[in-house]
Amino acid sequence: MDDFTVRLDLPAQHMQKIFGAQDAYVKKLERDFGVSVVNRNGSITIAGQEDMVRRAEGVLRQLAVLSDRGNEIEEQSVDYAITLGMEKRENALEEMDSDCICHTVNGKPIKPKTLGQKAYVDAIRKNMIVFGVGPAGTGKTYLAMAMAITAFKNDEVGRIILTRPAIEAGEKLGFLPGDLQSKVDPYLRPLYDALYQIMGAESFLKNMEKGLIEVAPLAYMRGRTLDNAYIILDEAQNTTPAQMKMFLTRIGFGSKVVVTGDVTQKDLPPDTKSGLDVATKVLRSVDGISFCSLTSKDVVRHPLVQQIVKAYETYEAKENARSRERGREKERTRRIRRQ
Repeated sequence: MDDFTVRLDLPAQHMQKIFGAQDAYVKKLERDFGVSVVNRNGSITIAGQEDMVRRAEGVLRQLAVLSDRGNEIEEQSVDYAITLGMEKRENALEEMDSDCICHTVNGKPIKPKTLGQKAYVDAIRKNMIVFGVGPAGTGKTYLAMAMAITAFKNDEVGRIILTRPAIEAGEKLGFLPGDLQSKVDPYLRPLYDALYQIMGAESFLKNMEKGLIEVAPLAYMRGRTLDNAYIILDEAQNTTPAQMKMFLTRIGFGSKVVVTGDVTQKDLPPDTKSGLDVATKVLRSVDGISFCSLTSKDVVRHPLVQQIVKAYETYEAKENARSRERGREKERTRRIRRQ
């Protein structure tokens, strides 16, 4: 039965946001759910198969709640709302939106935007050590930074330490001019950018001068004991097993640690194991340590980034399957030769 209809009345200011420029968001909703959405004098009529109409209605109601709370309705929000609608995850968007971690210096709220991000933030709240593993654009580092700054402002920790391994991403930067700090700053720039955005440059520089916020290469962590600190290790896929062990054994009393990484973007030499891979295997069953896996569904950058991540995941899965098959073929050939 395809002539089921539902009427939905929404305030004009919300409909303007939800429909998007040139009705782009509603057209996406119509295409994905196979329904028609008509706006007549402020009253929305949704027509189509009953099950799909109900799901589309739920998506529009969720987006209306976000709009009513002052959120800008972005393409990523609409795409994720449609995904949740397909999975019949009602009220999930509303629950995520109610979890405000903090505000940027410009007053913009920082909130988890996907279920994966929500689980990640909850894990950070509950555990002493959290590994956040996932592709680019999933908010691993940014959310961890927001949690660290919130804990610092609430006097839950005495300082913030941000670190990442200084390893070239295919380019050799060792001969660039400048002192050691000038050479390592390019590697730490993403951490500075997030701090400026959330704290503001003035507050960040003041706390950095006092030694309350430290941004340093991973090598600087050796030989230290880090008490009462919020420590974030970024780009952990580029650590060696020895570096990861060194880092994790620096943790002192009253500290919290977040380790972030993307196992698909390693810059280590081909024959070097990743410390993140080893830690995932070794520490998986240790109490107090949580592992959160974010996926392409949790990408909150431009929708094209999500498609790029998916395309690479598909390609790499096929390549891995071919590699395993080649390995099995070589093993069969060796066995035949032995016989």
